[in-house]
Amino acid sequence: MRNAMKYKWILLMTLTCTGPLLAHPHSFIDIQTHAVGDTQLSSLQMRWEMDEVTSADLLYDAGEAPEGDAVWQKLAQEVMDTIRQQHYFTTLWYDQKPVKLQAGPDSGKLYKTGHKAVLSFTLVPDTPLALAGHTFRLQTYDPTYYVDMSWVKDSDVTWPGECKVAVKTPKPDADMRAWALSLDNQSVPDEDLALGEHFAQKVEVTCP
Repeated sequence: MRNAMKYKWILLMTLTCTGPLLAHPHSFIDIQTHAVGDTQLSSLQMRWEMDEVTSADLLYDAGEAPEGDAVWQKLAQEVMDTIRQQHYFTTLWYDQKPVKLQAGPDSGKLYKTGHKAVLSFTLVPDTPLALAGHTFRLQTYDPTYYVDMSWVKDSDVTWPGECKVAVKTPKPDADMRAWALSLDNQSVPDEDLALGEHFAQKVEVTCP
């Protein structure tokens, strides 16, 4: 069993609120992904917008520091260090084969928009990936489903050229939904159980 401090800078839940937080997920992140390239995929530009509750601790720590200040840079580095340990919660397949991704140089910027914290960063494959005649599949999710990470609309994912993008949202069965709803904020299932995978979207890309 683990608590929200396992992912201190990405979950950022206010565990001091009165009463238990019931049901998974407890935190929500809206994702945007922009694939960069011409005839080859060279990188994925990621934008994660955290909900107001999740953002609260980060915004408190940043105080009145302006965007780009050393305070924001330090917080961004801490977040990046944490999500790196989880492979950025992201998996990319190329023609059904997994692709190793790493953060691009100087990747990781944290800032606020309204009452929400936003993390932007770049993921880079070991080698550029040819587009024409190939398929891609992309997933970003928390295996424990403590955090719901979603592309809200299809246009939140873009791919170069004539590639066709489809965002597939799963429909877990009633038993799976009931199990997730039964978990409180201290009942984070082991990653090996892959609760989050049952709720995770899949981005499927076909390039003619």
